[in-house]
Amino acid sequence: MAMKVRDPLLFRQLFDRESYTYTYLLADLRFEDKPAVLIDPVDTQVQRDLKLINELGVHLLYGMNTHVHADHVTGTGLLKRELSTVQSVISKASGAKADIHLEPYEKIYFGNFYLEARPTPGHTAGCLTYVLYDSKPSNGTATATPQEPRMAFTGDALLIRGCGRTDFQQGNAEVLYESVHKHIFTLPDDTLLYPAHDYHGRSVTTVEEEKKWNPRLSKSKEEFLSIMKELKMDYPKLIDFALPRNMRCGVPDEQ
Repeated sequence: MAMKVRDPLLFRQLFDRESYTYTYLLADLRFEDKPAVLIDPVDTQVQRDLKLINELGVHLLYGMNTHVHADHVTGTGLLKRELSTVQSVISKASGAKADIHLEPYEKIYFGNFYLEARPTPGHTAGCLTYVLYDSKPSNGTATATPQEPRMAFTGDALLIRGCGRTDFQQGNAEVLYESVHKHIFTLPDDTLLYPAHDYHGRSVTTVEEEKKWNPRLSKSKEEFLSIMKELKMDYPKLIDFALPRNMRCGVPDEQ
């Protein structure tokens, strides 16, 4: 009887009911200290996240943001206060303060896994999609060549059967369409896609699904631009409070 090989990736998807935000914890179990990253933490859920980090015994290295959020405050500032090892991460194009500012295609490593920062602006100017790769082959050979991407974290650029709005915060519908088609829809069809939000109880999709069934981004560019132009959406309730803090990566007061 063959022994079951343990998946080296620890993966947890967490949800904040107030902002409908997904937070993602990833760690490499091949290492004794289980190096980890946390993507899109929420300030009001930091104690929940810290409890899970402690229970799972992972070593959090990075608090990563897909973009400067308008509907909630990022938890990276509070995480840095609680855990001295944590560095905040965001795109350089965002203009926000952080310990690490990512240029397009830069990589963040945790163990043998790494996240490639693909530029997917359009919802905001600084949006990133983090694509997960494993740099260590599963067959145990010495050659450390990248494998196929396992999953991607799309922020607000691509939502499940939707996309982020483009009517404020440096939004640009044409840029969003082009960046999604260039940097997300070119991934293998079976790549799992995890968004920053979902408002209908869905948790994951794939590249193939969204290319076929996304009611906005599966259309031609002209149709997409027309759809986005006709959207009538309320002004985000927390934007005036959240944006200034998120430009400081969630630090409550200027320091």
